[in-house]
Amino acid sequence: MRIALGIEYDGQQFCGWQKQPQRRAIQSTLDQAVSMIAGESVHTVCAGRTDTAVHALAQVVHFDTNAQRPEQAWVRGVNSHLPEDISVLWARVVDEGFHARFSALSRTYHYWLYPHSVRPAIAAHYVGWIHTPLNVDNMHRAMSYLQGEHDFSAFRSSECQAKTATRTMYEAYLVRHGVLIQLVFKANAFLHHMVRNLVGSLVDIGQGRHESEWMNTLIEQKNRTLAAPTFSPQGLYLSQIEYAEHWQLPQTQCRPYFFVNEP
Repeated sequence: MRIALGIEYDGQQFCGWQKQPQRRAIQSTLDQAVSMIAGESVHTVCAGRTDTAVHALAQVVHFDTNAQRPEQAWVRGVNSHLPEDISVLWARVVDEGFHARFSALSRTYHYWLYPHSVRPAIAAHYVGWIHTPLNVDNMHRAMSYLQGEHDFSAFRSSECQAKTATRTMYEAYLVRHGVLIQLVFKANAFLHHMVRNLVGSLVDIGQGRHESEWMNTLIEQKNRTLAAPTFSPQGLYLSQIEYAEHWQLPQTQCRPYFFVNEP
């Protein structure tokens, strides 16, 4: 039997999704909790791996098990064995043809920037802080160059293991929420550190170090050394995984409810 789960987590105290020896990973923590309810060893597969300190509001995973349990047992039961910084939101029995990663049509990441002269305290782990004002109009124009199919080598980590740097960006835009700036990126898939590298270059543009057209130049030159440094992980959220309707999975796009109170 194959089960799909929707989960959210606060990534600040984790080394990222993937299990690593002697380190606190989301995957190993979740595997242990699910295995307690299944009564057997379980291995979870996620839709998109997140890095150290990156959060998820709508991560999707699947696992196979011989255990017969009601869907609520995979929610309430698993949550009873999870720490407070991970929560299962929903569970569905799915066909064995479903794969959390390969069946996904798109992934959406949100990055929340806090441009303010004074660093935040309470929100320190949940926003990317920049101490200077940002020109959001220039940043918005720069993001328009990201849309479509491109080789994103300029924004690819040297540790990235993807076979190709070509990705299709369906949406790239920003929204102001008072002092906060919400950057939205929706693509078929992302490269290692791709969003954080994009944010770093957008911040440079917002600070006036480059014109908006510089983003297009970076895409064309495909050279990581010419782009800005990788930005901090604290403001990054995996916000939505999209699947075909026939899988009948919840696809509500989430936002950090502690920042934006919108219907």
